[in-house]
Amino acid sequence: MKIAVSGKGGVGKTTISALLARAFLEKGYTVLAIDADPNPNLALALGVPLKNAENIVPISENAPLIEEKTGVKAQNYGGVFRLSFQVDDIIRRFGIVTPSGVNLVVMGAVRSTGQGCMCPANALIRSLLRHLLMKPEEVVIVDMEAGLEHFGRGTAEHVDAMLVVTESGVRSLETARRTYKLAKDAGIGLVYLIGNRVTDSDSKRIRDFSESILIPLIGLVPFDETLRQLDTQEQGQDASLTASHAFAVVREISDRLRLQIGEDHHG
Repeated sequence: MKIAVSGKGGVGKTTISALLARAFLEKGYTVLAIDADPNPNLALALGVPLKNAENIVPISENAPLIEEKTGVKAQNYGGVFRLSFQVDDIIRRFGIVTPSGVNLVVMGAVRSTGQGCMCPANALIRSLLRHLLMKPEEVVIVDMEAGLEHFGRGTAEHVDAMLVVTESGVRSLETARRTYKLAKDAGIGLVYLIGNRVTDSDSKRIRDFSESILIPLIGLVPFDETLRQLDTQEQGQDASLTASHAFAVVREISDRLRLQIGEDHHG
């Protein structure tokens, strides 16, 4: 299973990605988490201490690797570069095993305005997502960059399902609406809505939104003080993450995803 997690900046998609990765790990899957955000924080959420996380060089900023794979220097965006190259070795060479037990690759994203999709760094990122080989007992969780830029760069197309994380605010819901439309236009078959940091007063608003645009609601993750406190820790989020009420809900969401993706693959 290859699952992308998207949403407006600040809605907690990285936390949802980490909880989901841990939920599948708990079920016995080998889990690879890919941080595709230009401001990568997934390492912290998977237990990597801040001082170690800050030393991770994202794939998108690894100039020697980009040149090795595409045949041109990373900054040479106007030049001709290879579009076909092997990417399976990237996980072995640059992946790390986090304290949570989840494997992690910090992919990053192409940051500069105007680089568009046709640049060496983005070609490498797209190829990594497209050609990532998995066994039946493996799960890939992709923490996408916030907002909608990943659709323009084509990095969201090669997944089995997309989870759109939202809070109950107007801007968050509007981003979710646009994300859902772009995901369906991109041919992603399974797209689900997740409400995050939900209070009792938020629940009806998110349910009504789900029904109004016909995006299936796969779960409502409650506001959890434990997670808020963990966000202040520099040593990385520890095992208490899985003791939270939010994790219990995400565990149920992982069960639903497993069934839905399995049915989609066999249907």
